[in-house]
Amino acid sequence: MTVLLWAACAGGPPLGAAGAAPPPSQAPAAPAAALTGDWRGTLDTGLTRLRLEFHVTAAPGPGGAPALAGTLDSVDQQVLGLPIPSISREGDAVTFDIPAVLGGYTGTLSADGQTLTGTWRQAHQSRPLALTRLTTAQIQAEQARPQVPRPPFPYRAVSVAYDNPAASGVRLAGTLTLPPGKGPFPAALLITGSGPQDRDETIEGHKPFLVLADALTRRGIAVLRVDDRGVGQSTGDFDAATTPDFATDAAAGVAYLRGRADIDPRRIGLIGHSEGGLIAPMVASRDPTIAWLVLMAGPGVDGETILLSQKRLIAGATGVGASGAERLVDMDRREYAIVKDEPDPERARARLRILLQGGMMGGDNRIATSEAVIEAVTKPWYRWFLTYDPAPALRTLRLPVLALVGSKDLQVSASENLPALRAALTDDPKAEVREVPGLNHMFQTADTGAPTEYARIPETIAPMALDLITDWVAAHSGRPKP
Repeated sequence: MTVLLWAACAGGPPLGAAGAAPPPSQAPAAPAAALTGDWRGTLDTGLTRLRLEFHVTAAPGPGGAPALAGTLDSVDQQVLGLPIPSISREGDAVTFDIPAVLGGYTGTLSADGQTLTGTWRQAHQSRPLALTRLTTAQIQAEQARPQVPRPPFPYRAVSVAYDNPAASGVRLAGTLTLPPGKGPFPAALLITGSGPQDRDETIEGHKPFLVLADALTRRGIAVLRVDDRGVGQSTGDFDAATTPDFATDAAAGVAYLRGRADIDPRRIGLIGHSEGGLIAPMVASRDPTIAWLVLMAGPGVDGETILLSQKRLIAGATGVGASGAERLVDMDRREYAIVKDEPDPERARARLRILLQGGMMGGDNRIATSEAVIEAVTKPWYRWFLTYDPAPALRTLRLPVLALVGSKDLQVSASENLPALRAALTDDPKAEVREVPGLNHMFQTADTGAPTEYARIPETIAPMALDLITDWVAAHSGRPKP
């Protein structure tokens, strides 16, 4: 993981949706109001390309005159809501001051009010940046998610909550969807990927766990999906937890399902996406009564290998080139070496600060220091993830397993992880490991597989993947295809 804006971060949780911009035909006459709305541009840093979105609002200022302010999203780094406390305009010249990035943006507004052409400034460097106003139609098109289930539903959905006895103060809240009838039903527990996730695993406006739960419940399988600890209606401290802690949350979900009279305790399986694909085998390796596992982009190699490969592939997909990608990977490798070598968090932060302040990438491009990044890589989760090898837990499994990786997944690459998964599961005769052609990390039909495409793709889960998973789970849960 590297520093905000000058290099691409290692990926993470969902982004919020931008507000709607006024349509061009309704552009107000007042000079301040002409800038309000949403603007998007792509910054070429020399090492990668980053989408930036500016959200500008107007409020009454001194004397009643409108005062402009706003926020900045670095979409591809999944950094949202950086404040823009000051926006000034003299004629067509516009200046955004953004202290959080040690710089800002200066541009010239076009005569029709639809574009800004100017310069991005950060840490004594400058790059050209053109912004285009986002229209209401564009925003609505990007937010359209045709697979989101709409009522009425042929099943029941109930809100549930239960404690994790292995973690003080953690009470998990979720939604249980139940097929019609009395049961007892086979059941699936859905386990989210990395970062604080809600029960629908909402990412870029997509709700893949909602879509998956709907499809499975329509096939006669009860589904429990849960807010991560500290997220939504669940309590607990997300930032202090590691993956083994999240595994105890998943185990608590299994125990809750087993305690319900309408659930068959012998037919409970786990579906884990991304980090959830690490957690599911951890739970099953300690609980021989788990009926089956589905691993959606579950890693087969250690965390550091995952992160470095992710950086290399995503950077390459954004046009950095092989040498630029390797410079980014090398910086990450040096950061991780410090984190692994220095157990004291404060000393690790100090060493990382020196590395980032003195780091040179792309010739004379100095990396601006980011305390947020330093804080992230020294958190307990990151430290644990770097060295965790999933193979030992996978080798213990003797139950039906469906492990899927998309051929265009740039976060958990098929080329590295499929062979590792096959090797680790070789002694499990009921395991299937498959590459799913044309799909990205979110199991969407993709062009390049880059995370920048997630929001642009209307599809939440490719029908071929959704059918594959639901058919497999139904077959292993005594629910034959109708």
